[in-house]
Amino acid sequence: MIPIKPIGNDAAFNLDNSQPARAATAYLQPGALNLTALPPLSLYVHFPWCVKKCPYCDFNSHEATGGFPEDEYLSAVRADLEQALPLIWGRKIYTIFIGGGTPSLMSAKGLDRLLSDIRTLLPLDGAVEITMEANPGTFEAEKFKSYRNSGINRLSIGIQSFNARHLKALGRIHDGDEARRAVDIAMANFDNFNLDLMYALPSQTLEEARQDVQTAIAFAPPHLSLYHLTMEPNTVFAKYPPVVPDDDASADMQDMIAEETTAAGYQHYEVSAYAQPKRQARHNINYWEFGDYLGIGAGAHTKLSFPHRVIRQARYKQPKSYMEQMRLGNPVQEETEITRSELGFEFMLNAMRLTNGVEVNLFAERTGMPLNAIERALNDAEAKGLLYRDYKTIKPTELGQRFLNDLQQMFLTD
Repeated sequence: MIPIKPIGNDAAFNLDNSQPARAATAYLQPGALNLTALPPLSLYVHFPWCVKKCPYCDFNSHEATGGFPEDEYLSAVRADLEQALPLIWGRKIYTIFIGGGTPSLMSAKGLDRLLSDIRTLLPLDGAVEITMEANPGTFEAEKFKSYRNSGINRLSIGIQSFNARHLKALGRIHDGDEARRAVDIAMANFDNFNLDLMYALPSQTLEEARQDVQTAIAFAPPHLSLYHLTMEPNTVFAKYPPVVPDDDASADMQDMIAEETTAAGYQHYEVSAYAQPKRQARHNINYWEFGDYLGIGAGAHTKLSFPHRVIRQARYKQPKSYMEQMRLGNPVQEETEITRSELGFEFMLNAMRLTNGVEVNLFAERTGMPLNAIERALNDAEAKGLLYRDYKTIKPTELGQRFLNDLQQMFLTD
């Protein structure tokens, strides 16, 4: 057991480096798959605290009542990354995403420490995309300059709406003016950023949704994410559902979004994502193309490929439990190997979110299986007009995009 003494904190994290090394050796043994190449690798870092839990949110986020143990948590994250290294030896990181929660609650010093630890431990691509989520209400101009100097080169800003009434209904801590100020600060410090908006909000009209989209577009963000509000299980909204636009009104909003974004020169490249030319989110594309990602931090999820298998992991969700388990040297709560029967669905679940789909050869490259493993479902989806394919591409049709859940479920096996 090697004791790791974190910087600036008295807690010690014990790493049994033989355990992940043994696991890595086991994963390299012969198995059910035959991958000829490993996909690109991304890093996801989860920051689990926020100022206030929103009633629609089902993410792993916890209100930072009375502050949060930043130093202790960052020590745990570093120890987590160190312990995971045997699983990814020799592999370069192409994108990093720091999500939450609200990572912009982190101090400038804390963020600098996190990125320094990552650079020390991992080989990064020269053009690595490093995104951090940030919410209005936590924006301080000097702090964001420090974030930029530390290496963050892309922001994803959780605006949700510019309308004060809708922001209040969503339980957000900011108002419309703070949302605009946050975008101004982002534009002053970053040339690559995303604005997150939601539509089909409680009592929202089509014109109010249009005003939100037009306000966002007026800032000319390189990237827009536009999400339909959904009532997720185990949220306040699921227990006490607000009155929201019906299906027809929501469909009208989707049509309006398509019109406004197209007119402004944005490409609709994924279900909820719109980008200026060559400004797609590389980290998210890696997810949709069934690439690999190592997830560290409380509740983070991992998907890693080896020559003969693909595995998934999930860390302990509660920050306190995660840090306690990291002290014991085992932050992974769940680990499973994706079976051959599941891989076709897993691949298509992601790939069909992309409006232009994927190249035919990518299926075999990422799953280690021949395309005929899903031939029957491909034929059925094509016959129903939900999917188009030729010798080069597999992609959802316009109908398939509208009924994406139906298309994805066709690849489920009994």
